[in-house]
Amino acid sequence: MQQIVKGLTDSLSIGAAYLPIAFSFGLAALEAGFSPAAAVLLSALVFAGASQFVMLALMATGTGMMAVVVTVLLMNVRHLFYGPALLAKLGSGRPSWPTPLLAFGLTDEVFATASGKLGQIPLADREGWYVGLQVGAYSIWVLGTALGAMFGRQLSAQSAFWSDAMSFVLPALFLALLLEIAAQTRWLVLLGAALTTTAALPFMPAYLALLLGMVAGAALGYRRGVS
Repeated sequence: MQQIVKGLTDSLSIGAAYLPIAFSFGLAALEAGFSPAAAVLLSALVFAGASQFVMLALMATGTGMMAVVVTVLLMNVRHLFYGPALLAKLGSGRPSWPTPLLAFGLTDEVFATASGKLGQIPLADREGWYVGLQVGAYSIWVLGTALGAMFGRQLSAQSAFWSDAMSFVLPALFLALLLEIAAQTRWLVLLGAALTTTAALPFMPAYLALLLGMVAGAALGYRRGVS
């Protein structure tokens, strides 16, 4: 239980960035015609950050549900790389927690935080800590959505603070987490992934460019490990 509490505590930095973004999602869902309950339910069932905003935009324009599902799956295909990488850090045996639970709460920020901190946690405590990290991040995301759905219109009408915070806070958090990971990763791998992603951006959507960069980084890391 102690390791779960530690994970919950470590999730607060993620939650501080999630709160304004989730708040904005709750407000955006209202503007798209969803009820407050539906907005919260969407965050509770999907928990996919930027993908939820894309879902709103597609559904608001009458896009078919199959196209919405395929688009969201493509945007999150990078999780196919995240999962195995984290399982390797959690331990060599079969996870004691259900795998679907370990996978559901996996986001970019959770992955980055876990990648940077799991090595500092005793092996026996890692799963519990990771579950706490996910539960904390997830709870704040759903809470932020609920607050945005209930109070977003009133606050956005009174202050421009939320729009400024939403455009800055999450990228700043992710950059800080990436810098923490960079200190523990071979620079050749990082450079290869970054250059591949940057070169691909003019020719494809950002999520596909990111996926290509991850493949390049994984290939470089594998070759370095073999050699």
